[in-house]
Amino acid sequence: MASITHIELRMVDLAPKVKRVDAIQSFVSQETPIVTIYDSDGASGTGYSYTIGTGGPSVMALLEHTLAPQLIGRDPSRIDGIWRDLMFSTHATAVGAITSLALAAIDTALWDLHCKKTNLPLWKAAGGNRDRIPLYSTEGGWLHLDQQALVDDALAMQEQGFRGSKIKIGSDHLSQDAARLSAVRAAVGDSYEIMTDANQGFTLSEAIRRARVLEDNGIGWFEEPLPADDVAAHVELAKRTSVPIAVGESMYSLSQFKDYLQLGAASIIQVDVARIGGITPWLKTAHLAEAFNVMVCPHFLMELHLPLVCAIPNAKWLEYIPQLDTITCETMHIDKGYGVPSDVPGLGIAWDWEAINRLGPTQTIKGEN
Repeated sequence: MASITHIELRMVDLAPKVKRVDAIQSFVSQETPIVTIYDSDGASGTGYSYTIGTGGPSVMALLEHTLAPQLIGRDPSRIDGIWRDLMFSTHATAVGAITSLALAAIDTALWDLHCKKTNLPLWKAAGGNRDRIPLYSTEGGWLHLDQQALVDDALAMQEQGFRGSKIKIGSDHLSQDAARLSAVRAAVGDSYEIMTDANQGFTLSEAIRRARVLEDNGIGWFEEPLPADDVAAHVELAKRTSVPIAVGESMYSLSQFKDYLQLGAASIIQVDVARIGGITPWLKTAHLAEAFNVMVCPHFLMELHLPLVCAIPNAKWLEYIPQLDTITCETMHIDKGYGVPSDVPGLGIAWDWEAINRLGPTQTIKGEN
């Protein structure tokens, strides 16, 4: 039986590819904690998580002082047991973003290690339901962009074979959102999907009001219309509109998703592998959604979510936001608007270690001699 011998911790700060502004915030940087776990057989696995500009040092401190030392000597194949033990050891700080992001970096590294040792790519090891997934683009739909820029980007993505685009909403007045959506719909036609994202920016009454505009434009979903912790308001909104309600990027536990699904508060689940705490709880959440006949369309992290959405039966879309290009040797494979997962054993991410090591120092956690 192999055991974990040491762990390497790094954090690199990646600048956004484009300016990203939504209804409540700007995405100023991607702090990216990276964890590499080594075992006594000489094998290793690498995982990561992210922030949108704040909290990265806190994630790294939790990894260094609390979580990573607990891994020494453990059997790395007991992934679920390790996840539960680490979660319980931090029960006083969970459920929350810092703990989940730290757990995710470890859990994804363990899955990478497991897949390499079993000689399977993640998409097959976790289920192997399909070998490609349709893409929709978010990069050209940010709130600060003018109407013509939205149209130009949607047409460009449509030309590349993409089947949808997401437009940020939450302008000062309903008429502005309406004009932006109507212009894109007129340009791309009825068969191209348009999603919208309010980033938790509305009150219930305003969300109901704006949902009528979304219905008029055949919108595919209304993402994060309200504060994520207000389940009751989402229940009411779902009753008042025909537009599917999408939630999940701001939720951090399986139990939170259970509440939404049981109450019919959402019809699209956007579970984020970093914010839920890793691949282990991500798969549990996806299968929970499957039991409710609800589809999964995850948030961000396209390189890591690609194999996961191909693993499960109830995924429909992958969000296209490239972000790892500067620290990987290969980009995600795209074929006529579809994301195609790698067949290389592991997560399918080809890290550029020279680039990573230039961007930040490495800290090693070892057991006592």
